[in-house]
Amino acid sequence: MEPRTATLRDSDTAKAAGLAGAMIANNVIALVATIVFARLLSDYGSLGALISYLLILTVAGQAMQVATAREGVLGHLGLGPALIETTRNWTRSLLLVTVGLTIVSVLLRHPIASAVGVDRVVVHGHVHHYAWAAALGIPAGCLYLEVSLLRGALQGVGHYKSVGVSLVGEQGARLVAGAAFAVGLSVTGAYLGSLISYIAMSVYCMIQLRRYADAYPTVPATEPTPPATAPTQVSLWRHVRGALVPIGGLAVIAVLQNIDIIAAKHRFDSHTATSYAAVAVAAKVLIWVAIGAGFYLVPEVSRRRVEGEDTRPVLIKTLGIILVAALPCLLIYAFASHLLISSVFGRAKAGASGSLLPLGAAFTVLACTYLAIQYMLALKRTWFLIALAAVAVAEPILLLQASRHPSGFALVVLAIQTVGALLAFALALRRDGAQRTPARKESAITPEPA
Repeated sequence: MEPRTATLRDSDTAKAAGLAGAMIANNVIALVATIVFARLLSDYGSLGALISYLLILTVAGQAMQVATAREGVLGHLGLGPALIETTRNWTRSLLLVTVGLTIVSVLLRHPIASAVGVDRVVVHGHVHHYAWAAALGIPAGCLYLEVSLLRGALQGVGHYKSVGVSLVGEQGARLVAGAAFAVGLSVTGAYLGSLISYIAMSVYCMIQLRRYADAYPTVPATEPTPPATAPTQVSLWRHVRGALVPIGGLAVIAVLQNIDIIAAKHRFDSHTATSYAAVAVAAKVLIWVAIGAGFYLVPEVSRRRVEGEDTRPVLIKTLGIILVAALPCLLIYAFASHLLISSVFGRAKAGASGSLLPLGAAFTVLACTYLAIQYMLALKRTWFLIALAAVAVAEPILLLQASRHPSGFALVVLAIQTVGALLAFALALRRDGAQRTPARKESAITPEPA
């Protein structure tokens, strides 16, 4: 049994490492895409605002991928052909919703573009309108939800290689398609690359799920169908309702993380907004560190909660990771901001480099807030969403009244993120009354060793 166990452990480790490698490759390609688009487009600020709008819309997909993977592992979505039937029903329902919301988005394209700050953009004396690009946001969000559901289903049946390929393929397709269309369609073409990548990866994931179903062992007709493989009736709406709290938590983070670029489009001219967008991308690197630390925090907090242990040391430990990673970044932001931005994005995009340090500090604080939110979600707390949602709503209101100078604007971002973090940690570090010390309980039921 020991060799087989060791082999299984090695196999699981390899799968986890492969998926982690795919995430790293995904982020690297995303960074390359950002640099390419920033250098390719004179109005990168408008693309940054559109992408920020899209990132806020994709939070449902991020939460639903996790929820789908969890339910898939438990067999609640069916196995083999039953799982295919479940995902097919979800796709039909989501397709109808996508068509309906696309019509609404097209009809409201001008108000949406105005809200995002891309309805009328003046670049080098020429006026550009990106209303049709803004109309792509909602359907792209729906398509991202589709690919997330399919990825979650693949995770649930252990097809991690397919999930990894889809992650890398998404960013690769976005880079290639976006760059190709940007040549003729400028910002709209670059933005269209995201929508095309979601469609391509949805098709890929569907093919991989079909292959899984075709290879699934069939049950002889004379034998009863095992309950685990029987067709299930899990509707998409019921599935989404079960993940509303995580969706809410991620939505708060998405707004706090991305709304500043949209607000900057309203406060600055096109050139300054483009420079600010480039600086903001560089400043948000610590968010990715927090996401990685969250992979450890959530399951460890959940385990300790079940065992009745104090979960707060886990949060403190992950915060230490953020602070250690933040120190060299902030030093670079403080002493080499102009060199960094001009080297990566070009000198034309370095006008707002003076705002890199306060923005770096702001998003370091937000990375800590992200961990606090994940911590409370792992503890199954929900009321914190009301307080933090109020901060998320207040941020665009305050930023629209902020300084028209990038550095002053960034200081307002830092102040808002600090308030959100203080509020999040005041709620997160509150002692959970349901927790108890397991040692005494275990001593009462554990027999003395012989």
